[in-house]
Amino acid sequence: MTLAFSQLSGDLESIAKQGLYRSRRVINSPQGIYLKVDGRTVLNFCSNDYLGLANHPDVLSAFKNAVDQYGVGSGSAHLICGHSLAHHALEEELAEFTGRDRALLFSTGYMANLGVMSALLGRGDAVFEDRLNHASLLDGGLMSGAVFKRYRHGDVEHLNSHLKKASGHKLIVTDGVFSMDGDFAPLPALSKVAQDHNAGLMVDDAHGLGILGAKGGGLLDYYGLKQADVPILMGTLGKGFGTFGAFVAGSEDLIEILIQKARTYIYTTALPAAVAEATRASLKLVITEDWRRDKLKALTERFSVGARQLGLQLMNSTSPIQPIVIGENQQVIEISQALLQAGFLVSAIRPPTVPQGSARLRVTFSALHEEAHVDSLLDALDKAGAGLR
Repeated sequence: MTLAFSQLSGDLESIAKQGLYRSRRVINSPQGIYLKVDGRTVLNFCSNDYLGLANHPDVLSAFKNAVDQYGVGSGSAHLICGHSLAHHALEEELAEFTGRDRALLFSTGYMANLGVMSALLGRGDAVFEDRLNHASLLDGGLMSGAVFKRYRHGDVEHLNSHLKKASGHKLIVTDGVFSMDGDFAPLPALSKVAQDHNAGLMVDDAHGLGILGAKGGGLLDYYGLKQADVPILMGTLGKGFGTFGAFVAGSEDLIEILIQKARTYIYTTALPAAVAEATRASLKLVITEDWRRDKLKALTERFSVGARQLGLQLMNSTSPIQPIVIGENQQVIEISQALLQAGFLVSAIRPPTVPQGSARLRVTFSALHEEAHVDSLLDALDKAGAGLR
């Protein structure tokens, strides 16, 4: 008799042979530029806490005070009894921050992306996605039941050719800043082609909000685009804001239809009110402390110049995501391990997260890093990666 799923051990062995086995590290410290990993303190270059707010004293204080006021759990879904004054205030502040009519909190960015597309699309509609979109966007498009088309990365003409053949409601979906490449979506051109074809445009700006734009308003702020240009904005709170959760911002009608129809909003427990209060504190820091964005930009430019001088193969990114392409899975693992032994935590990113043959080191920066940290990382990369050239 064959046992159900008896092939699992073989599947794991196959994953390991391809250099694709994933494992977790246990962190025994707060998030920051230094982490304690397996009893050792290492310099962290793989976090999405770009502005260094995850352990900021104002954010911690707001969270602790809110726990005393609201407790730890939210108790229920937003539509039952889980929607607190803290949630409501944060939604209003996020709407103002993004220049939109309203905002709606979701428990995670993954749930927000699935919720939007399943609420707005169905059979007979069409969704068009950049080939390098985040998994949550791809899964949302597939789950919606709409005709699903992927266009070449950043290729508006290829997208246009798909749109010409489409019927029903049409939705274009893209990352803002691409999480594994660090480059920007061509939003002005995407906005124009969307208007030309009477299509909606949804942007996941998880890695842009807080980091780009005059006041940290993200890639839309960077390009000077408004709600009419990009009707659907999704943002996460666990990256530039340093906390947890996500939101969708847009028109009054959009938010109301999501409240009525987005299953990932309706049928899940609201994030804790204390997290909402912590995010309100971090939002104030995002708006007022411009020096964090300025420093992040300067550190990124310093690294980019130094890496190219060493002959490292960087991608076309001006964001704090600076990928170094290695190519082979096993080689990128070995280099990442060598860096760890030298005291630097840098992620090895492999397929299926990135395309076959493009395994890479994903270096990310925080406003808490210093120039000396950048220089020491460059020196470690030079010593660990003679084969990078």
